[in-house]
Amino acid sequence: MIEQMQHTRKKAAFRKRAAFLLALAAVLCLPLATQAELAGERIEGVRQIEMLPGWKEADGGRMAALRIRLEPGWKTYWRAPGDAGIPPSFDWKGSQNVRDVKIHWPRPEVVRSGGMRSVVYHGDVVLPIEITPEDPGKPIRLKAKAELGICKDICIPASVNFDMEIAPSTSTSEPMIEKALAAQPMSAQAAGVRGVSCTVEPISDGLRVTSRIDMPSAGGEEIAVMEASDPSIWVSEGETKREGNTLIATAEMVPPENAPFELDRSGVRITVLGKEKAVDIKGCVGG
Repeated sequence: MIEQMQHTRKKAAFRKRAAFLLALAAVLCLPLATQAELAGERIEGVRQIEMLPGWKEADGGRMAALRIRLEPGWKTYWRAPGDAGIPPSFDWKGSQNVRDVKIHWPRPEVVRSGGMRSVVYHGDVVLPIEITPEDPGKPIRLKAKAELGICKDICIPASVNFDMEIAPSTSTSEPMIEKALAAQPMSAQAAGVRGVSCTVEPISDGLRVTSRIDMPSAGGEEIAVMEASDPSIWVSEGETKREGNTLIATAEMVPPENAPFELDRSGVRITVLGKEKAVDIKGCVGG
């Protein structure tokens, strides 16, 4: 009963925090762009934000990156930031000759503060951006608005605008991008995951989802971060435990309607973060 009350309070605190941050973002919107356009601009906790043009892929796609250099002690958030974090978002409207954009997320860190868990990056953060052009033979104009949380003792929502044109012939080997790509969590197959199942239990405002993952240990304390395919669905900080070869992760999912819903199990994404490795697992079957 006490644990249920604490969890209910955590949900309420999260929603109040989210509303506050949205309001704060409206007054702390700072226009930024490529490195050349950052002169005179300043975000507390940020040394530099720049776009890296990267290289052309064999299929005609592009690999670029957004680089964020943070001051010591400051952090920004991974795509699933935890109860205490600000989820990053990207709006690619205004881009030209762009069919699709995919962000590759290097392995994050897990930090705890005030009884809450956050999934973050520190230091020099490079987010590779894979671009699929409409026409590989024409220039790409990558124009976007990124909403980020930059935090130390407090969080500052920052709106980052960037605009970069990439010529079809531009192809620069960039070790920072290559390193960030290599730092991504490994696939389920590469990590030896043998099976994943999910059971679903309705709760008053959504679902309780329990996943059972048959996989070798990722080393040390293992934390499983669960995500739904719909980003509007709030997912609680999960509880993770191991029983032999099986890792069991439980989290609550709450949609904007605050009611039970039909879960697309194929869209469930589970990232297991351990001391020795991180594993990216996509989809699960009925338990």
